Amino acid sequence: MEGRLKGQATTNAAPPLHTVKPLRRTIFNRVFAAIYALAILTLLYYHAKTLIYSTTLVSFSTTLALLFSDLVLAFMWLKTQAFRMCPVYRKQFLENVEKVLKRSDFPALDVFVCTADPYKEPPIGVVNTALSVMAYDYPTEKISVYISDDGGSALTLFAFMEAAKFATLWLPFCKKNNILERSPEELLKSNLPYTSESEKIKMMYESMKVKVGQVLERGTVGDQYITSDHEREAFNKWSNKFTRQDHPAVIQVLLDASKDKDIDGYSMPNLIYISRGKSKASPHHFKAGALNALLRVSGSMTNAPVILSLDCDFRSNDPQTPLRVLCYLCDQAIPPDYAYVQFPQLFQGINKSDIYNAEYKRLFQINMLGFDGLSGPNHVGTGGFFRRRSFFGSPSSLILPEIPELAPDYVVDKPIQSQSILSLAHRVANCNYENQTDWGSKIGFRYGSLVEDYYTGFRMHCEGWKSAFCNPDRPAFFGDVPNSLIDALDQQKRWSVGLLEVGFSKYSPATYGVRRMGPLMGLGYAWLAFWPLWSIPITTYAFLPQLALLNKVSIFPKVSEPWFFLYAFLFLGAYGQDWLEFILAGGTIQRWWSDQRFWIIRGITCYFFGSIEFFLKFLGISAFGFTVTSKAVDAEQSKRYEQGIFEFGVHSPMFVSLTLAAIINLISFSQGLVEVFRGNDLEGLFAQMFISGFAVVNSWPIYEAIALRNDKGKMPIKTTIMATLLAGAFYAASSFICW
Repeated sequence: MEGRLKGQATTNAAPPLHTVKPLRRTIFNRVFAAIYALAILTLLYYHAKTLIYSTTLVSFSTTLALLFSDLVLAFMWLKTQAFRMCPVYRKQFLENVEKVLKRSDFPALDVFVCTADPYKEPPIGVVNTALSVMAYDYPTEKISVYISDDGGSALTLFAFMEAAKFATLWLPFCKKNNILERSPEELLKSNLPYTSESEKIKMMYESMKVKVGQVLERGTVGDQYITSDHEREAFNKWSNKFTRQDHPAVIQVLLDASKDKDIDGYSMPNLIYISRGKSKASPHHFKAGALNALLRVSGSMTNAPVILSLDCDFRSNDPQTPLRVLCYLCDQAIPPDYAYVQFPQLFQGINKSDIYNAEYKRLFQINMLGFDGLSGPNHVGTGGFFRRRSFFGSPSSLILPEIPELAPDYVVDKPIQSQSILSLAHRVANCNYENQTDWGSKIGFRYGSLVEDYYTGFRMHCEGWKSAFCNPDRPAFFGDVPNSLIDALDQQKRWSVGLLEVGFSKYSPATYGVRRMGPLMGLGYAWLAFWPLWSIPITTYAFLPQLALLNKVSIFPKVSEPWFFLYAFLFLGAYGQDWLEFILAGGTIQRWWSDQRFWIIRGITCYFFGSIEFFLKFLGISAFGFTVTSKAVDAEQSKRYEQGIFEFGVHSPMFVSLTLAAIINLISFSQGLVEVFRGNDLEGLFAQMFISGFAVVNSWPIYEAIALRNDKGKMPIKTTIMATLLAGAFYAASSFICW
């Protein structure tokens, strides 16, 4: 396997392929962590002292709630320090790759692109993703692109039949003109110089786009779109008994590198459509199951030693990305225990202030640098280049699959359209194939969590594999962002459930992970696994101080007391360090403000409801499934998003809790202001007024959606009424308790 990756790489005085340097702020991070840790211990001492000397039930209860919330905050802060202890930055030297490795010896590359619903993930977008990687500056005969259609849709197959025809013009056009943006949709949006060739490309792409759109609108592939008996035979597989949940495996070779040529006579990459077999009687394990089917089918057909996994909306933005990967996987100075090279998730179409925190700068960029200084970053579901060998046991112990044809070092020596190859591919894509095998438990992508990307990367690191973070100046990939609040929250609610599945399993990063990877890597993974627990302190601080303020009950130190300055230091220190890291990572103040605001929003919505959903399932009360995040675009919704206007529009329990918090904070802050104007001394309530005021400022989009908007994205009346009634109930209950 390593021979297939290293090729004929020279070892004598080989030029460097990459460098690693520590970030300069590391020492500051360590010193500040020590100081801040002392402040946290002092705060916990203050809470314990106050709890012991509480004289009323109200005082005891509020202090206990604050103590518990601050313990969770301390726990989350401690885990965050794992990313701050030794962050590093890497740089690659692409110009040295061909000095070390002949182009003919480049390892073959299998690309996995997953889609599941042609209406939520429009096929033309998936086509753009596939075309962008098919056009890599890489030997085309070594590239194989596998499209996993987990929705089993003939509409998606039709889109890729059209894409295969268009690719014969698109690939040579990109390479002859040295095009960097090799997604046709993105390129044609730019100011492409007018030539007869570019006009022909544009006309062909628009024609393909119209055809795919018409088929999608009609919901079926009509006879007028079928141009050959070969195509008709493929679509005949969608019989009356063929359903999304119950159908045999469908594998269609759309381009064959050994036969198909572009208009200039050069080989095309392999392009293969796959819809794995499904049965209502067999578990399909969501995206992880689809990826394992791709691992097996690709193993039986091409078995490339390097695998790129992509979401359907993540287009290549740099045709030289595979060369950056070779700077790691083919570097003789790096031991062969690097499982994958991870690129950050970056997004196009984010509005100026990033109102939904779609950038995830901390998750996908800042924390990755910290992980990279340890054993490497976690896998984030897309943009990861894997050694195929890493899916089959630890670096020192190979776990062989059930048949030799799927072993990572097996050499496929037959054409991909030979009868024996296609027969094996259909067999391993069957819905019952995994029964009584190690797939999903010891080999392949791991089952047991809705966040299969995080869980698989975690298990690989526990087995002894390492990874590298590659964040070049020119982004390797760009994805699309949700432009509706409910889509953003639903996606993160699903993540919350999946992360807690790992956090409370026998493979918990806080226990198993610390033992297998060491304390810092274990804590780093635990930060993610227990991410939804942010809901505890955020929800507490969103309601408890405000309800106490409404009842004129002081729960924090007075401004004149020394303990008040401890709270001030903890608040300003945490926010200040977070702001500094965000700005140093290339962020803006406006986006940082959106980032911290959306952290609060997540705490009382998706984190809160995701935690409830997980624990109900844990108790056997309810079950949940995988929900595809919509990539479809609504024109009016997109316009509001570009203007920085929050999109509500639909009723959701998450919007009720969000509106409830906004109403209670507004009422409590208003009452506090009234007391100030009356001349009352509110020194003991200042901290509560500050928290309420801070929440009010952050809640402006909610007040606007309730009272000042008439568009379709305004807050539904039903949501507002329910939140108002709950606010009244909360106030009445708190008044009764205080009385």
